Amino acid sequence: MDNLRDFLTELENEYKVIEVDEEISLKYQVAQILRNNPHDVVLINNITESNKKIISGICNSREKIARALNVKVPEISGRIIKAMENPLPVEIYEKTSQNFQTSKKADLKEIPIPTYYRKDAGPYITAGVIIAKNPETGIRNASIHRMLVTGDNRLGVRIVPRNLYTYNQMAEEQDQPLDVAIAIGIHPATLLASCTSIPISTDELEVANEFHQGQMKLIKCDSVDLEVPDCEILLEGKILPHIREDEGPFVDLTDTYDVVRQEPVIELKKMHYKQNPLFHAIMPAGMEHKLLQGMPQEPRIFNIVRNTVPTIKNVILTEGGCCWLHAAVSIQKQTQGDGKNVLMAALTAHPSLKHCVVVDDDINVFNSADLEYAIATRVKGDDDVLIIPGARGSSLDPTATPDGTTTKIGIDATKPLDKLDKFKRVSQSE
Repeated sequence: MDNLRDFLTELENEYKVIEVDEEISLKYQVAQILRNNPHDVVLINNITESNKKIISGICNSREKIARALNVKVPEISGRIIKAMENPLPVEIYEKTSQNFQTSKKADLKEIPIPTYYRKDAGPYITAGVIIAKNPETGIRNASIHRMLVTGDNRLGVRIVPRNLYTYNQMAEEQDQPLDVAIAIGIHPATLLASCTSIPISTDELEVANEFHQGQMKLIKCDSVDLEVPDCEILLEGKILPHIREDEGPFVDLTDTYDVVRQEPVIELKKMHYKQNPLFHAIMPAGMEHKLLQGMPQEPRIFNIVRNTVPTIKNVILTEGGCCWLHAAVSIQKQTQGDGKNVLMAALTAHPSLKHCVVVDDDINVFNSADLEYAIATRVKGDDDVLIIPGARGSSLDPTATPDGTTTKIGIDATKPLDKLDKFKRVSQSE
């Protein structure tokens, strides 16, 4: 099972799926429905401007993502690490004609792409995975990017300096466009794999194939030399060389508007879609957005902290911290000073991290009340709080200075080893 439809069937058996049958406009009204149902799977059946449906909320909780990976919630990081360290080459390939009922010239007017907020630059594709190949090595990359609709076959795309950014630079150095395919409406495990931070020499779709136990199929595109995962809607085109246009404003993880930038442009040639396709819309600053962007960073923090303190138990980027700016790390403390070493390692592992708390393994990092309890009862400010001014921070942090720096804070909320009895939680031990 590597497609959205099968996973949606599972969700219908386990979770409430809210179906909206009243007529809903793409401009702001879809967003209002999603804001009103932040933790549910939402299926919008009647779009004013389109005859196609919108699906949202398929991975807006750790429980749903754990279901997609066939693990329990505390096991998610370990499962991601396993897949990242053991990518599986894909062996099943099919043609577009075997998977899509409609293939035609690209026309974005046919797709139900919402405009979410009133200051948005326009309609945005928010769950589109872009697949491209390294122009020199042919190594595939799959990564999710927001895309602004600027014409019937034209998109502005926000690309941060990672693999796709590098591939596009390489193509531009040769004055060539970069072939791309955009997959919309894919299985959450495949979507999660596209968000992982892996070396440029590794293929995210092979990470996804490991999630799917080697049973994942890829579809060969028609007009570009690329392969994509099973999806509801497929767009084929090119990133045009040396062309930049305004992209933004757009609401990012912190529920604040990101700035307008000059970004690359995609020109689409062809589109394919299944019968009655489902357009996956990720609500900006909603839980799908936060978890998909933040959760793949947790294994990286885990691995780097493990090199410092091998008894690490778990890492999460917290929901209240936008799954990006705040982390909680649990350890089995063995020596005095472990907590502070963990803090320094974690703040280094994820450069966007602003505040981090480390706790003992009797604290449930998935429970915000438990974390607050640890801070309340085990922290003495002058001994247990690290303050690091002038550190590189996140571009998404509204408090960051113009040069990109911020002040980072680490909180050691672990028990002192020489006073363990004083800090024992009686309700858990008697």
